[in-house]
Amino acid sequence: MLERQYRKIFSIVAGCLAVAFSLGSASAASASPYLDQFSTVTSLTSTVPMNPMDVNPYGIVTVPRSTGQLVAGDLLVSNFNNPMNLQGTGTTIDQITPTGTPTLFAHVDPTNLPGSCPGGVGLTTALSVLRSGFVIVGSLPTTDGMSDTAAAGCLLVLNSNGQVVETIHGHQINGPWDMTAVDNGDSATLFVTNVLNHTVAAGGNVVDKGTVVRIRLRIDRGMPPMPVDTRVIARGFPEKTDPNALVIGPTGVGFGIGRWSDTLFVADSLDNRIAAIPDAMTRMSAAHHGAVTVSEGGALNDPLGLSVAPNGDVITANGNDGNLVETTPFGSQVAHPTVDPAGAGVLFGLVAAPHGVFFVDDGDNTLRLFH
Repeated sequence: MLERQYRKIFSIVAGCLAVAFSLGSASAASASPYLDQFSTVTSLTSTVPMNPMDVNPYGIVTVPRSTGQLVAGDLLVSNFNNPMNLQGTGTTIDQITPTGTPTLFAHVDPTNLPGSCPGGVGLTTALSVLRSGFVIVGSLPTTDGMSDTAAAGCLLVLNSNGQVVETIHGHQINGPWDMTAVDNGDSATLFVTNVLNHTVAAGGNVVDKGTVVRIRLRIDRGMPPMPVDTRVIARGFPEKTDPNALVIGPTGVGFGIGRWSDTLFVADSLDNRIAAIPDAMTRMSAAHHGAVTVSEGGALNDPLGLSVAPNGDVITANGNDGNLVETTPFGSQVAHPTVDPAGAGVLFGLVAAPHGVFFVDDGDNTLRLFH
């Protein structure tokens, strides 16, 4: 409760500063909402691979560079559930062309990993592709699809042909739920949200223990990425177990652009807000109380997936309805179109591109494009 009170005070102060800043720089706001240019939703393809037929697509990311099996511009989609629809047991990553042709990129064998992954394999929304060709995906595993068996998991590192070559465990990783990466070629930095800190023990009660962890990687040519530094850069996000979602906590993450290029935006599901972590690349201490509130309530309705649009606005997918929400870095909610009339429980990961928003639909296991 005390953390929530502190966070409210910090949010008021941050809001005042944001307003003052925006008055001094009107050009920082986008001329028109990014989402306003789109009106059509097209279903591109099923995300259910042929073997095994995993379901519940969560993570989605664009391939930046062609290498091995990876083709620049294709999309990778991670599946969270196995064919029996048990949460935290999915083992597959799809590769899908922008026009909707799917192939299986990877099927991870939990019994044949090159290192430890506490609890096994259950692929989450945490999904990144590096220019060096390595794919990194989070695992928050269960043994039976229930939250009381959820384990800390790890980050799985796959090569460009879909083979797991490394696991990254420990390093403050505890239930990796979503992730973004800053890629410099011979080095990269991961930003991972974690949702299992004291969560299972709380038995469904909310605990303000969610974190964002920064992991710096060294990438020597031909070798898997090596963690060289790990630091918690934000803590105090609310999280809890849930029978329908397995776990609820801080989810989507994305870096701003321009003057916001060192600000990490976070979708805070339980507090129904967009948070910001300033100086995310360089800070040496953790932002407390769930960082600074950018925007809360309004059209936001359980924000999950998050992507930063080409105009710098933050795009989030609501978990409790079928809407996307566009929020400026100053906190104004400027658009909230409905992209799935099925409503609650169908939206999760998304990617904002110049020509539209790719998003996964959990309701019918499809990849869709809002354009």
